[in-house]
Amino acid sequence: MTRYPRDMHGYGATPPAANWPNNAKIAVQIVMNYEEGGENNILHGDAASEAFLSEIVGAAAWPGQRHWNMESIYEYGARAGFWRLHRLLENTPITVYGVATALARAPAQVRAMKDASWEIASHGLKWIEYKDATPEVETADLNEAIRLHTEVVGEAPVGLYIGRCSDNTVRLAAENGSFKYVADSIADDVPYWMEFGEHDQLVVPYTMDANDMRFATPQGFNTGAHFFEYLKASFDVLYAEGGRMMSIGLHCRLMGRPGRAQALQDFLAYANSHEGVWFATREQIADHWAATNPHTRYERPSEMSRETFVAKYGSIFEHSPWIADGAYDLELGRTHDTAIGLHNALCRIFRSASEEQRLGVLTAHPDLAGKLAQANSLTAESTAEQAAAGLDFLTDDEKATFTKLNDAYVAKHGFPFIIAVRDHNKASILDAFNRRINNDHATEFAEACKQVERIADFRLMDILP
Repeated sequence: MTRYPRDMHGYGATPPAANWPNNAKIAVQIVMNYEEGGENNILHGDAASEAFLSEIVGAAAWPGQRHWNMESIYEYGARAGFWRLHRLLENTPITVYGVATALARAPAQVRAMKDASWEIASHGLKWIEYKDATPEVETADLNEAIRLHTEVVGEAPVGLYIGRCSDNTVRLAAENGSFKYVADSIADDVPYWMEFGEHDQLVVPYTMDANDMRFATPQGFNTGAHFFEYLKASFDVLYAEGGRMMSIGLHCRLMGRPGRAQALQDFLAYANSHEGVWFATREQIADHWAATNPHTRYERPSEMSRETFVAKYGSIFEHSPWIADGAYDLELGRTHDTAIGLHNALCRIFRSASEEQRLGVLTAHPDLAGKLAQANSLTAESTAEQAAAGLDFLTDDEKATFTKLNDAYVAKHGFPFIIAVRDHNKASILDAFNRRINNDHATEFAEACKQVERIADFRLMDILP
């Protein structure tokens, strides 16, 4: 047995209704990353200088040394860039991802953030890489980040974005239990829930594309116009789709440069020229989503024991629990906790089986409106399906017709006539019966197998999302 931990399904084709306040078509969420003074620096006890997200694309860390140019780039963000962005955004609800040690070195900026009623979320203790950190080290830093943030800002953060995270980050945040949302994900256009043990954690996804960090990466944005056009195109698509969230990521040392700030101003004007645009903080979005789309747990197939799995899904293919038993050994994951996903897993076992095994599945099915139905001896699933098509109330003539067709079909093909009755009514079933009985064996065997899969699909949709 293997289990795949990633969720490659999400909401599928149709995300839940966002129902943004005042019937807004889109929620626009702007993030200001405040990292200046929290970056790698030997003055901060780090082993080397910073090398990430600056005008020096491809910069190398300098072990044991201060990097004067790198430091001054970050200082620009605190000294000038922040205030330029503050002038543009002071009347717009935004979220600040504040590195705790950076906030501690920025009392004037913190006061300005609070005066503007911006949300100040946690961006961790320091702007450093956690990919190789042990869970114990990362937990200690997270706890200290919360403590220092609370001390500097005056209140504890309700949101978290580490950014340079590990594969433990979201789990550790969920287990901490103090965050309304975690943003360390770029996996969706709307919030979603994750489960970690007994903890249900709301994730409000962030962005790496509508993000000024691409000014500091190869093949990124070269001019403010490029950034504006990208934001505009993203906005247009999400606005047309409706019920989506648009995230925009800014950095004081990048977007705060005069040659780029105009692009932000132009975008704000463009977005505000539309009706139904909700500018919100991440906390506001998290509160709204939690109230509108609260998390509901259900028994997930990928987390069941073999005994429970086979007991629950062994009858999806009529009287053939061996199919469920085989599917249990596949690489199941969150995508298989849905009707579509589990259907695919079960069908894989059915399709890979020998012709003799598949014939056994076909012959396990009852005749339509046959003796088992008349004796009330069908499985619960078959009883409900035949009743839905009106096959439980037949005239004597109709019973005689079905009996004649059943006998002739079995005599010719060696298995009962199988059809997904939920796709039909009584008349169309009889039409298909009369048409298919004349098929050759190979054609009808293939069609019967398709119908078995279709029946399984309906049965799973009755019990799974």
